[in-house]
Amino acid sequence: MSPVSPPALLALEDGTTWPGVGFGARGDTTGEVVFNTSMTGYQEIITDPSYHRQIVIMTAPQIGNVGANPADDESGRAWVAGFGVRELSPIVSNYRSERSLSDYLEARGVVGISGLQTRALVRHIRSRGAMRAALSSSDPDPDRLIALARAMPDMNGWDLAREVTCAAPYAWDQAGDPEWRILDRGRPATTRRRRVVAFDFGIKRNILLMLAARGCDVIVVPAATSAGAVLDLKPDGVFLSNGPGDPAACDYAIAATRALLGKVPIFGICLGHQILGLALGGRTRKMKFGHRGGNQPVSFSDTSAIEISSHNHGFEVIADSLPETVEVTHVNLNDGVVEGLRSKSLRAFSVQYHPEASPGPHDADYLFDTFIQAMDSW
Repeated sequence: MSPVSPPALLALEDGTTWPGVGFGARGDTTGEVVFNTSMTGYQEIITDPSYHRQIVIMTAPQIGNVGANPADDESGRAWVAGFGVRELSPIVSNYRSERSLSDYLEARGVVGISGLQTRALVRHIRSRGAMRAALSSSDPDPDRLIALARAMPDMNGWDLAREVTCAAPYAWDQAGDPEWRILDRGRPATTRRRRVVAFDFGIKRNILLMLAARGCDVIVVPAATSAGAVLDLKPDGVFLSNGPGDPAACDYAIAATRALLGKVPIFGICLGHQILGLALGGRTRKMKFGHRGGNQPVSFSDTSAIEISSHNHGFEVIADSLPETVEVTHVNLNDGVVEGLRSKSLRAFSVQYHPEASPGPHDADYLFDTFIQAMDSW
């Protein structure tokens, strides 16, 4: 943080304002204000494309104490629209750190605000719902920022996958370091290669690392790739990635997924889960404030096990909209939201949460092995 931190202000569309001091880049930004309950992993959050157009408020009381390093990025850039904390750690203490969080955000053009009354702000969001917001550390005028917040588009109907997807297909075969994932330690090297075509709706790097660690040669394709173009690549399986925005607005992806059903095993995560649900005949809706954090309890019908899971989503698949041929496999124990679904006859399944989560938890790593088994038995 600079020696003299500038005043900053977060303004919500409902007219409330939340003062603090700026860090990171100076300037204005707008986005949907949301909160994340994770106690660590802020760098992965900042670089997750699923947070595109969102101002993320961290609920942990102090953020930034482990600094930042290039190895923890989930993509090639920062995607959050803004970043808010109660207290920015004045000390960076970690052997992997290369710079402070403030310097990291400044280099990536992300406006930050510290000194927020995050407890009160999160209670406000839980009561009123996620809403449009504006943040400034250069001109914190309340009336100006409220007007900026009210002028930005609503998340309903906003196709953001097109804004974060890759421009052209690319190959990925780099596996991650198994020492960072307990369940991957001692995993035998595989000689069987499987070709996976992964739709990039905002894909996270750790998903690619985990597929590659299981013997997958991944071809990542843009969000609007047609089913025919995917089948021309002769995949053993198709992956539907995470991403931002309203799933119902991704009509091109829904159509492609529907055309691929029954032709190849399909595995979806987060936005990919919602797109699969829509392709199977279900509906989606926007949640009041969503799920964002690393401690959501989810029950799995196959084993009756309770998984602690990492989430980042503001939309959900409506359970009673799904046809009888589609099975709900995972349910959130806090509010009953559909967290997983499956069509056995079509060899398609998905989860709303993040089994690849870095830094964790890793309770749901097995889902990648389930995908491998589906491809091997196809």
